[in-house]
Amino acid sequence: MKNIVILSGAGMSAESGISTFRDAGGLWEGHDIMEVASPEGWRKNPELVTEFYNKRRLQLAEVEPNAGHLALKLLEAENQVTIITQNVDDLHERAGSNTIVHLHGELTKMRSSEYENDIYEVGYEAISYGTLCSKGTLLRPHIVWFGEAVPMIDKAIDMISNAQVLIIVGTSLEVYPAAGLMHYAPTDCLIYLIDPNRHQNLNNSRIELIKDTAANALPKLVTELISKS
Repeated sequence: MKNIVILSGAGMSAESGISTFRDAGGLWEGHDIMEVASPEGWRKNPELVTEFYNKRRLQLAEVEPNAGHLALKLLEAENQVTIITQNVDDLHERAGSNTIVHLHGELTKMRSSEYENDIYEVGYEAISYGTLCSKGTLLRPHIVWFGEAVPMIDKAIDMISNAQVLIIVGTSLEVYPAAGLMHYAPTDCLIYLIDPNRHQNLNNSRIELIKDTAANALPKLVTELISKS
């Protein structure tokens, strides 16, 4: 049984029809990122931020896990598998994977604007701005915005530090601190990078680059890893 860790990003969810975080114009579904994904944006226009995440939650209800998500579940039969995801959707959960660490929060949850550990499951429902938690404080999206600490980063570092196989998929490796996680992998860890657009020299002989999409590459890689188990 191998200890396999997956680091997934927006490119994986994009194949299920979820908009990626940034488009070519630097916008997120027509909004400047800092308007909808920062504490400053929340303070400036909380109604806009609430509605933005309501729409994303409703969109999430309409999509399904793709072949890449489903393939990762198969790894669990013979291996210890942990998924560390930068995605805020629940597609890994819906594909059946059991151990998932959300670095940037979860779209299907809200939390107290004052007590960050006071978290509520809301599913795919729209939540009206002004809704209060049980302690009487304003609910906000359970999302880690730009400028906020990443509470799960230490747990992710610990998991990758003990990995025998690391699969990086759907992430540009440009958003920190998540982009630096791969450097915590042990020297004997096998590292696979799945990215259809990466052409430059990685300057890292430890990485096996697979230039393909998650939905195409993961089923093949999972089959290969299972055969070696």
